[in-house]
Amino acid sequence: MTEPARTPPRVAPGGIVTIGGETFSVTESIGGVRGLLESVLPVVFFTVVYAVTHELLPSVAAPVAVCLVLIVVRLVTRKPVTPAVSGFLGVLLAAGIAVYTGRAVDFFLVSIVKNVVFAVLYGGSALLGWPLLGVLLGLFLGEGTHWRQVPARRRVYAQATWLWCGMFLVRLAFQIPLFRDEAVEELGVASVPLGLPLYGLVLLLTWLIVRRVPVALPPESEQAGDAAGASRSVAVEPGAVEPDGVSGTVAERR
Repeated sequence: MTEPARTPPRVAPGGIVTIGGETFSVTESIGGVRGLLESVLPVVFFTVVYAVTHELLPSVAAPVAVCLVLIVVRLVTRKPVTPAVSGFLGVLLAAGIAVYTGRAVDFFLVSIVKNVVFAVLYGGSALLGWPLLGVLLGLFLGEGTHWRQVPARRRVYAQATWLWCGMFLVRLAFQIPLFRDEAVEELGVASVPLGLPLYGLVLLLTWLIVRRVPVALPPESEQAGDAAGASRSVAVEPGAVEPDGVSGTVAERR
């Protein structure tokens, strides 16, 4: 009997878990054109206003206002507001730090700290044998921690995790010298390609790495899939003749 088809692992739409799917779209993974605009507009407005005025308050007020407009647009168009709200909170925190210290360059401090933390997390997890990407995707793909018992799957997760660590280190390689020199405009310009565009590229490369090895489902999950498939099979009585081209199970024809 032909093995019945199993239900594919569930993959949440958008973001890092899209790299567990059968197909991949960079545009969808970063939230489309709307996601790209919502990511770059606050930084662009901050940089442009500061380059023109060299004044702190209008420079930090501009991205905050932009984020509020983006939230309103999502409300009017009946789109989920969570991405815009999270972006607004991040911009508000960055603006608050800059106002508190009185230094425009500190608007980028949150981004720099975030990249340091994630570089340590991803790199440290890979060194400890628990690559963070494997831990995260294992939850969404139904692997649990069984992937650690499959050398090939563990290896691609480690490679992908180091790739992500490299992304954060690349950002820091540009950000730290510019931050040290208080090059506000240059830091703002560099933040655009180093943000969502670089993130989308890393997602694509991660998908290409991870897809080389099949999902490492635990044995109990495979047995459950076999049992579910068997229960949907159609039994053929001895001697019965099946019409041409209609052989197999119900599961196979769905």
